[in-house]
Amino acid sequence: MRVRVVYESMFGTTAALAEAIAAGMRSHATVQLLGVDEAAELPDSTVDLLVVGGPTHAFGLSRAQSRAEAARRCGHTPATGTETGVREWLAAAAPVPAGTRAAAFGTRADKPAWLTGSAARAIDKRLRRLGFTLAAAPADFRVADTVGPAIAGELARAYDWGTVLAESECAQRV
Repeated sequence: MRVRVVYESMFGTTAALAEAIAAGMRSHATVQLLGVDEAAELPDSTVDLLVVGGPTHAFGLSRAQSRAEAARRCGHTPATGTETGVREWLAAAAPVPAGTRAAAFGTRADKPAWLTGSAARAIDKRLRRLGFTLAAAPADFRVADTVGPAIAGELARAYDWGTVLAESECAQRV
């Protein structure tokens, strides 16, 4: 099974969670892990499963303005540029053939989802609009602060989520 994991990460926490998800999938799949900037430069490739993730900004997906503001507010230099995020990458994506599978994950502050929103749910919605069949419910992973780190146990939970997702997809293909 071929999997592509695409993530947006300004301060490294979402990247660390994407790496944990990819590591969990590797015993069941060939996994390509790409930041959204890298993915935007590559042609679409045929994969069996696309996994997309990003940070929650203002109740949903980040925008160029929210990424720039987060960097200014936190006094950090973003790990990636602020122009291309998951929102823009998905907006530029072409519809996919019926039955193409995908899953969404996101990071959000360690507060109830109704207070923070969820990038994972926003990604899930956009993936469905593009024609993807969702392989799993969107997964939110909690972070302590805007710049991270992930709350204790979340990296292990991300690894487990990746493992279960890959096992489920492999079993479905048999």
